Amino acid sequence: MTDRPILQTAADVRAALAGRKTQARVILKPWRGLQSKWLSMDTLHRAPTCYVCEVDGRLGAQMQHPLAGTDQSYGHVDAMSPLGWVRLPYSPGDRLWVREAHTFQDLCDGECLYRATIKDDTDYDAEEIAQYIWRPSTQMPRWASRLTYIVTDVRVQRLQDISEADAIAEGIKLHGDFFTGYGKAADQWMGPLDSFASLWISLHGYEGWDENPWVVALTFTVQRGNIDQMPGVAG
Repeated sequence: MTDRPILQTAADVRAALAGRKTQARVILKPWRGLQSKWLSMDTLHRAPTCYVCEVDGRLGAQMQHPLAGTDQSYGHVDAMSPLGWVRLPYSPGDRLWVREAHTFQDLCDGECLYRATIKDDTDYDAEEIAQYIWRPSTQMPRWASRLTYIVTDVRVQRLQDISEADAIAEGIKLHGDFFTGYGKAADQWMGPLDSFASLWISLHGYEGWDENPWVVALTFTVQRGNIDQMPGVAG
């Protein structure tokens, strides 16, 4: 078990607090260090197959070389030629402490206010909220985190292979019998898959969707509370 931070948008936080969000997807990347120097993102995401496997107790993705089974000027590439094993950043049992946009009401007492839900707090009025200088999620210290995700499952898949049930578990908003998107499509009624696509495009752009990259799909339970106030010891 390992403790790691995870960045979440205000919409993600509200969905998690409402019980709608139990999954998250992150783009698969070469492992930092030596591998990131010889394995490019383009080559990695052109790999035709990818599956989760364990090597020496570490979870990773085994990928097939995009040129496997083809004749090249420098010689034949075996049909089963592996691209390599890419270590995954998450494993079942990991605890992820959520980092979100925030501010501190008073540096002396250290009280943390959260942008995702401050408007719902009746202790603060609009004029007071407008005076705060908000800090991005990347600057949230561990002690200020109020949500912890416990990872229960890790998969690798193409982004566009997401199912309707998984799209709903990503926390997309439901209005009546319809799901609504984000960004430019926020005022349109759409199904769960189109709504998830709209959300992804708002964060990563149209190319980020059309390239259909390999992603790490996490399933987790949401715990309300700071990670250091919960049982368990980091691995």
